[in-house]
Parts: sequence; structure tokens; C-alpha cells
Amino acid sequence: MGPDYRRPAFETASSYKEQTDWKPSEPNDVMTRGPWWNIFKDEELAALEAKVEVSNENVKAAAAAFDQARALVAQARAGFWPTLSASVGAERGAAGAGQARTTVPGLSGGSGTRTTVSAGVSGNWTLDIWGQIRRTVESNRASAQASAAALAAATLSAQGELAIDYFALRAQDQLQRILDDIVEAEQQSLKITESRYHFGVAAKADVVNAQTQLLNSQAQQINAKIQRGILEHAIAVLIGQQPASFSLAPAALRLDVPTVPAGVPSTLLERRPDVAEAERKMAAANAQIGVAKTAYFPTLSLSGSDQYTNSTFSHLISVPNRVWSLGPQLAETLFDGGLRRAQVAQARAAYDANVAAYRQTVLASFQQVEDEIVTLHVLEQQSVVEEAAVAAAREAEKLTLNQYKAGTVPYSSVITAQTTRLNSEETALSVFSNRLQASVTLIEALGGGWKEADLPP
Repeated sequence: MGPDYRRPAFETASSYKEQTDWKPSEPNDVMTRGPWWNIFKDEELAALEAKVEVSNENVKAAAAAFDQARALVAQARAGFWPTLSASVGAERGAAGAGQARTTVPGLSGGSGTRTTVSAGVSGNWTLDIWGQIRRTVESNRASAQASAAALAAATLSAQGELAIDYFALRAQDQLQRILDDIVEAEQQSLKITESRYHFGVAAKADVVNAQTQLLNSQAQQINAKIQRGILEHAIAVLIGQQPASFSLAPAALRLDVPTVPAGVPSTLLERRPDVAEAERKMAAANAQIGVAKTAYFPTLSLSGSDQYTNSTFSHLISVPNRVWSLGPQLAETLFDGGLRRAQVAQARAAYDANVAAYRQTVLASFQQVEDEIVTLHVLEQQSVVEEAAVAAAREAEKLTLNQYKAGTVPYSSVITAQTTRLNSEETALSVFSNRLQASVTLIEALGGGWKEADLPP
């Protein structure tokens, strides 16, 4: 009973809008050669990512939910088979003088206390004429596949978050180097200013301004450690460790931004686990319509029993003590006040809700890919400009300091040049860090190499 499942059609564009004039930095088969994070060629990142699947608590919870869903499939499949049970018992009792007695073969009649010993087997088999059990298995199987997709989505999300935090932490390491360089340069500037003041060619205000500039940079240098610590703690939790037992040594930030081609939009429906999860939930809801419809029809079951009853265990299993029964039973609900009709309507509405959720998930996935493509494209162009700005700011700082040494510009010009250089360095680093994180997010948006064929059968 009920409709057979057909995946609703979803028309997709022939190409991504924001992919025009954007060329990724890696070949098309980059994600077919192992885990997606290998594209970054970072051994430390790879070692951390390997721990997510086995240690992340959210992934463990998703794995447990999948195991639970698989057990529900096994429970539903048990309905295909008859239920058999066996019993052995002994009872001792008495009936009042005014109570009617039923004479049981093998038992003495009359009043008084008596003992009844019994042993037997019984069975019941509900025949799946209208497909209620089949539809239930179908629904639970689709739900289990949805749980498997949810597990893949949770794993991919944790892995993507780890990579983003890792590159953000490396960006903080690079910022620390920039600030260390700035502080060193400003210490040299302070020495020059103090020397010029000592020889009477600079004012005391220049020394104070140089000290102020140095102290501000040192304060920023110290403050930068806060964000690095927070990121390190986040990475520890993602790999299932306490922050107190985990640390990452500072390391250099990579110099390139590898990424992957987005392909065509239609392939996204097969490459994202969250889309597969929404689609499998839709299939499960469709099967529940059939389950609800079977309630309109009678149920047919076969039942039987074979029991022996006597006053003692001795000679219990003998023909005179045997009572058996075997036969079919047909049951039909004649009136339920519209209950079954309401249950079918509820199942149809649940299916419609899952269809809408599926379409929304697909639309959101297209949006995420488009967002990351345009982000990478624009940030790549901005990065070129920012690198040129950094080079110009460094040259301007050098020239301004020389001019101050020659006495042709006031020290305020040096402060301005140093501040401009620091701002340019920080902006360029932020843009580069955002490019790395957008690359990770694009890979995640494309499914991270996952395919719908990875779903368990």
C-alpha cells in the first residue's frame, strides 16, 4: 500500500554564476586521491584531521545515532517472521465450595487444594498482506541511510572546522612574527631618537612619541596571544582532548592557497551528505504513507499452541494431558472516528514537509558554493593589491626614517609610516587567512570528496 518513492526532480543551472573567470589552483582529480585535506600538503594538519573521526564527541554521537537507526531496521525486519514462545509452569490453588470446577484431564476432581503443572509452546504469525512491514522496513532503512549521511555531514563539519581553526591559528603565528618585527623596528627607532635627543638635534617630544609607539605595539604583541590560545583550545576539543593536554608549536603560514574546481551544479546533489540526508528523510516519510494506509485493511494472523497439563511433572508429556489449537484470525477495525484518515493525512503532510526541507537544503548548498567561489575570486584579487600595499608601506617607512635621520621630516611622519606599515601587514595577512579559510569552506560545501554511493545499502 502507499506510493512508491520517486525522488522529486530539481532543475539545476548549467554552471555556477560566480565561476566565470575564476580558475582554481589544482587539477580536477584533486579530491580523488585521498582525504581532502591532503590538498594542503600539511603533515601536522593531516595528523589532526585523522583524530576527528575517532575522537570527536559530536561524531561519536552521530555514529551512535546511526547504530541506533540500523537496529531499528533489524527490529522492523523481525516482523516478517513468526513469534514462537515456550512456557513451563506450576500452580497450586483451591476453589471455594460454591465455585464451579472444570475437570481437566489428568487432574483429580473435588474440592480442596490442587497442583497444576503445564508445559507447552505457542506461536503467532501476522502475515504482511498489505505491506505494512515492508513499508516499515523501507522507511527505517531510509532513516538509517539518513543517519549515515548525518554522520558523514557531522564528520565533514568537524574536519572543516578543524582546518579553519588550524589555518587561523597559523595566521596568528604569522601575526606574532609581524608584531615582533614591528617591535624590533620601533626599538631601533627609539634608540635613534634618544641618540638624536642626546646630541641636541631632536626634541624630548620625539623620544616620548617613540616610547608611546613602542609601548602600544608591545601591548598589541602581548594581546595577540589571546586569540591563538582560544584557537588552540578549540582544536583540542575538536580532536577529543582537553585543552590542558594539547599544544601546537608555532609554525610558518603556507604561502599559497590551493583549492578545488566546483564542477557543475548538478553533481552537488550527489556530493553533499546533508543533501543526501534530506533526500533519505523524504524517502522514509514517503514509506510511512503506505504504513498509514494499511490500517484501512484487515490483518490476518496465524496462531497455534501445543500444551500439556497435569497435576505432576511425572508423565506430563503424554497424549491424555495434551491441549492444542491452530487456526487463522482475521481482524478489521469497523469504526475509529476518523483516526486512520487523520493518520494518512499526517503522513502525507510529513512527506510534503520533508520535500520542502530537501529543496531548501539543495538551494542552501548552491548558495554556499556560490558564496565561497565569489569570496575566493575577490579575495585573490584583493590579495594582489594588499601585497603591493605592504611593499609600498615598508619602503615608505624606510624612506621616512632616513629622512628623519637627516632632519628633513618630524618624528610624527615616522610614526605615521610605521602605523601604515603595520595596518597594511595586518590587512594583507587577514586577506590571505580568509582565502585559506574560504578554500576549506568551498571544499566542505562541495562535500569534501563524499559521494552518495558511500551510503550503506
